Amino acid sequence: MASPTSILNAEEISSLANLQLFARTVVEGFTTGNHASPHKGFSVEFRQHRPYVQGDDIRRLDWKIFGRADRFYIREYDEETNLRATVVVDASGSMAFQGRGGVRKLDYARKLAASLAYLLISQQDAVGLVTFDSKLRQVIPCGSRVTHLNHLLETLVQTKAGSETDLAPVLESLAQRLRRRGLIILISDFFDEADSVLRAIGVLRRQGHEIIAIQLWDRDELDFPFGEMSRFECLEQSHEPLQLDPKAVRMRYLQVRGEFEQKLREGLRRHQVDHLSLATDQPHSTALRQYLALRLR
Repeated sequence: MASPTSILNAEEISSLANLQLFARTVVEGFTTGNHASPHKGFSVEFRQHRPYVQGDDIRRLDWKIFGRADRFYIREYDEETNLRATVVVDASGSMAFQGRGGVRKLDYARKLAASLAYLLISQQDAVGLVTFDSKLRQVIPCGSRVTHLNHLLETLVQTKAGSETDLAPVLESLAQRLRRRGLIILISDFFDEADSVLRAIGVLRRQGHEIIAIQLWDRDELDFPFGEMSRFECLEQSHEPLQLDPKAVRMRYLQVRGEFEQKLREGLRRHQVDHLSLATDQPHSTALRQYLALRLR
């Protein structure tokens, strides 16, 4: 793998070191007092039995057959691997939003993705990374080595907010690329047409993928706390800014936002997709705790 210094400038190298430290601190702090490996996802398909030979792992002995035949047989499998997880990060324009008291949604997403990758690789699971806006931008296949983790972190450091969100075709492209079933952790604000997104998620589910949808909100997006005449700009499209009296639109905004989230949540539930809604002023350790609760459930 290329040296970080050949890929990143001095500021980005510093950001990478900070991201590595942040991920390690969050995960190590979170796992203190918890099981070191709260979930393992083995993909195992039984193929056949064969007679035991000296040197075979005795943990593979089938004792039921021994009880019937008084002979040792080994269970063989076609495949035995740890969990394969793909972390999918929304890097569209809306993820650049930062309210008055929080952090940018994209910064939160990058740190959350780094923490999840660190946690999974520390459990010897394989992790891949996908970033997107209106299309797939970076696609890194699953790996489980420390050098692979560094590559994921380098990519996250370099990920910038891009253009419009177009989540449905992105998920459809992902469905064509992911040949093996696994876990997909989708980190996004999901600011797109809900019906098309849900149809694309249905394709991934029919392929056998497990999905956890992590929806990010800035606190200002949740509460709409603005009081005075304000200027609102679109971060994704070239619309003219709007001068609005927040008091006149607040009730309607909260209604539409609530309907959008409810529709998304209900659709995800129909597809048996877990939905985790987070505000960017919540600690990342809270996000990890909720993530593991979903996995264990």
